[in-house]
Amino acid sequence: MTLPEALRDLYARASLGMRLGLAPMREVCARLGNPEQAFPIVHVAGTNGKGSVCAMVEAALRADGRTTGMYTSPHLCRFAERIRLAGEPIDDARLAHFLEIALTAGPDLSFFEVATLAAFLAFGDAKVDVAVVEVGIGGRLDATNVVPSPVASGITRIAFDHMDRLGPTLADIAKEKAGIARPGKTLWLGPIEGEAFASIEAEATRVGAMVRHAPARQIEIGLGGAHQKENATIAWALAEAVGASAGAIARGLRDARWPGRFERIDHSSGRYLLDAAHNPDGAEALARALVLERPACLVFGALADKPWQGMLDALAPLASARVYVAPPVFAGLARAATDPAIFADRHAGEIANDVASALERARAIAGAEGLVVVCGSIFLVGEARARLLALPSDPPIAL
Repeated sequence: MTLPEALRDLYARASLGMRLGLAPMREVCARLGNPEQAFPIVHVAGTNGKGSVCAMVEAALRADGRTTGMYTSPHLCRFAERIRLAGEPIDDARLAHFLEIALTAGPDLSFFEVATLAAFLAFGDAKVDVAVVEVGIGGRLDATNVVPSPVASGITRIAFDHMDRLGPTLADIAKEKAGIARPGKTLWLGPIEGEAFASIEAEATRVGAMVRHAPARQIEIGLGGAHQKENATIAWALAEAVGASAGAIARGLRDARWPGRFERIDHSSGRYLLDAAHNPDGAEALARALVLERPACLVFGALADKPWQGMLDALAPLASARVYVAPPVFAGLARAATDPAIFADRHAGEIANDVASALERARAIAGAEGLVVVCGSIFLVGEARARLLALPSDPPIAL
C-alpha cells in the first residue's frame, strides 16, 4: 500500500469521529501482541499546552541520549507530523507500512484509533527507549489510554473545551483528564486549582495515584510566549521522572521547537506570527503574550463548535485591523467553519474568501514592516504555514 492509498483509506474512517471508549483498541492491540507495552511511555493530557509539553519532554529526553518517539494530534500540514522518531516526522514508507497494518488489523477502528495504533507499531519497530504520547481528547476514554502504566503522566491545564464530550463544568472536564492516573504513580499538574484540582485529586486518590504540582523553576526555553514557562515546569518534572539529567533537560527545553505555537516566520513579504490558539483559554494566553507587541493585522477564523466570541474579544482589540476567513475543514466531517461575516459583526474587519487571500490582504494592510498574527484555528494556522513556507500538506482533520 502506498502512502496516498493508506491515507485515502484512513480518511474514509473520519465519519466515526474521535470515538471515546477503549474496548476496540484493547481488542486490536491484544491481537497484535500489545505493541503499546513494548516501550516506556510519557502520557500527557490537558486542555491547552499538552502538545508543547510533549515537544519539550521529547527534546529533553533526546538531549539525554534516548531514542525517542512522539505522538501528537492533529497535524498542522502533513499527517506524518503526528508520528515522530528521533524528533523527525516518520518517513513515508514506514508510515504507509504501519498504517496498512493498523487498517487491516482493525477494520472497525476509527481514524484516531488507527493513527494511534500505527504510532505504537512504529515506536516498537524503531525500538524507542521512550515514547511521548499526547492524549487526543479527555483522557479516561481516549484511545491513547490503553497504555497500562506510563512511566510518567501529566496534565497541563484545565479549561472549557469539548464540553459536549467531556461535560459542562471544569470539574467534569478535569475528572475525564484525570483518567490517565495510574496506581502508585505521580500525576504531575500545571497551574490547576479550585474545583478542577479537587476533581483530579479525588480521581487520583480513587485509583491510588499521587498528585503533585510541578515546582516553579527558572528555565530558559526555546518556545515563545510566557505561558510556555508554565508548560516547561511540567515538562521538566516529566523528563526528570523518566531519569533524564538536569543538564539534558535544560538543553532540551532551550532547543525545543513546536511549529504553529507562537511561531514567528520572517517571510520575504514581512513578519508573521502563527499560533494555534483555538479556545478562549488559549486566546487569552496569546493575548497576554502579545500585549507589548501590537499586531498590524489579525487573521482570524474558527470552527463552528468553538466559543469564538471569547476568543475574538481577547484578540481583536490588540490589532489595528482584522481579516476574517473560514478555516479549511475536511469534507468528510460534520464539523463546519464559522461564517466569517459573523466575526465582522462583533469586531469590524474585512472578509476573505480563502486563506491565501486572507494572507495577501493582511500583508497589504500591514505593509512590509507590520506584524500579521494568524490564529483562531489549528487548521487555519496549518494552511497559512504551508503557504508561507511552501510546504506539502495533507487534508486538515479535527481528529
